[in-house]
Amino acid sequence: MSPLLHKPTGTSGKVHDITPEVAGWSYVGFGLYHLSAGETVAESTGDREVILVLVEGKAQLCAAGQDFGEMGERMSVFDRTAPHCLYVPGESEWQAVATTDCVLAVCSAPCTASYPAQKLGPEGIELTPRGKDQNQRFINNIAMEARDVASSLLVTEVFTPQGNWSSYPSHRHDEDDYPRMTYLEETYYHRLNPAQGFGFQRVYTDDRSLDEAIAVSDGDVVCVPRGHHPCAAPYGYDMYYLNVMAGPLRKWRFENDPDHDWIAQRDAD
Repeated sequence: MSPLLHKPTGTSGKVHDITPEVAGWSYVGFGLYHLSAGETVAESTGDREVILVLVEGKAQLCAAGQDFGEMGERMSVFDRTAPHCLYVPGESEWQAVATTDCVLAVCSAPCTASYPAQKLGPEGIELTPRGKDQNQRFINNIAMEARDVASSLLVTEVFTPQGNWSSYPSHRHDEDDYPRMTYLEETYYHRLNPAQGFGFQRVYTDDRSLDEAIAVSDGDVVCVPRGHHPCAAPYGYDMYYLNVMAGPLRKWRFENDPDHDWIAQRDAD
């Protein structure tokens, strides 16, 4: 199995706990809870900022001494509705009490500036198409750089219809050379519909010193430390993924694989 692939550790409780130490990098952390109605989970952020994403289900959320009430609406991520999300600053505590069965993602990165605890969705998140034909997918931008809501974190959702590609043409963001490119570590939390399906993700560098072709199942996480990282959804299975990115600069600048950039140029015409 690829060292970049992380399988859930169970079906309940904290099924993913990918820290920078686990991933072997410096910025991105990703946790995921499967909670039954009535269950409670609480964490301290320490020197990191957090964006909580209610992937599915509802929960009562408190953070940084504030009660944000019950959040969450969609019961299936494949409803494609905007997610309910909450930003939690560094040196704070948060708590979630599940009011239904729920899936709660904990996206984290170093906290380098002061931002208030605040709701980030569903208001301000609009499902947006990107690409065309078999490269079309649909984006929920939760906290990309156009929203000044975090110091390090970039978070987005992507829905890829069956038979389509996404994160394509292949692109990379692994050099700290702004404005040409920014260095961003990235995690992909994958879901498939129907759940018994599978998808593919390739992670590779131009010199092929890293070249992993990964079959992903429902609930898997792929870590992208560097290189290009396209995804494909087989016929019959829709794909969802939640992306978490962070690096020294909260901007998303990338370069396409020169072998495949002609596709982006053609589709831009």
